[in-house]
Amino acid sequence: MNKNTVPKRAIDYAAFEPKHLGDALALSRQAQWPHRLEDWSLLLSLSRGLVAVDAGSGRLVGTVLTTPYGEDAATINMVIVAEDWRGQGLGRRLMDEAMALADGRPLRLVATSEGLPLYEKLGFREVGTVLQHQGEAGPVAPVAAEDVAPAGAEDLAAIAALDGQAFGADRRLLLERIAGVGSFTLLRRNGVPAGFAALRDFGRGQVVGPVVAPDADGAKALIGPILAAHPGKFLRVDTTADTGLAPWLADCGLRPVGGGIAMRRPAPAAAPASPAPISTFALASQALG
Repeated sequence: MNKNTVPKRAIDYAAFEPKHLGDALALSRQAQWPHRLEDWSLLLSLSRGLVAVDAGSGRLVGTVLTTPYGEDAATINMVIVAEDWRGQGLGRRLMDEAMALADGRPLRLVATSEGLPLYEKLGFREVGTVLQHQGEAGPVAPVAAEDVAPAGAEDLAAIAALDGQAFGADRRLLLERIAGVGSFTLLRRNGVPAGFAALRDFGRGQVVGPVVAPDADGAKALIGPILAAHPGKFLRVDTTADTGLAPWLADCGLRPVGGGIAMRRPAPAAAPASPAPISTFALASQALG
């Protein structure tokens, strides 16, 4: 054997099952991702996925999940390859399998700069920038007065309708799962539901999202009371550059700590000339969109 030739190591692939969650958590910690076991479990309950296992050692060395939203969209997420297996084509194989699991649905993901070249080769195109803000909330920057109040179970249908309009796909199951572990706040204008924000435990603290609103003032009116109600608590908001929320979030004590590149396959049609009647101002998470 040529001394420069590296023997090809064997990989076994299997459907991602709950029994793999502990090893997946260890892999995400190696990658310095903040997910708890509960966060992984929520993702898996909404998704189908694949794990890659080193056939020699039995060690889990790769993961990927595909999360479908009705028939209209799916996100690909939790694409992780162990450090000592990178650069050997494992990420490409996991992505191929994840796209097959999507069964023809339009795809979305949030890429790191390292993953961007692979995703571009697979036909994904950049559509925006995700900005991660986190930290201990300080005094909340002023917001316009709005009709904002805690949402009840009877409001979930209206919340799902608003989310579907903003996201472009049916995420009712995701919203039901969030309602089971967190809470929603509802924005009304002229007595009619016009936006909402969710809050749930995630990673080091809590995440605010998704947040859907007709405009930035509505989004701030939803997020502001949540921040004010949790002084000194570790909070996270994943927004996008086009929302314009980033400076306000920073003024509220949530500092920018990076983010990612929003991508889709196929690329969406050109944006309409007129503003959307309702938009997503914060993601449920970078994995879930």
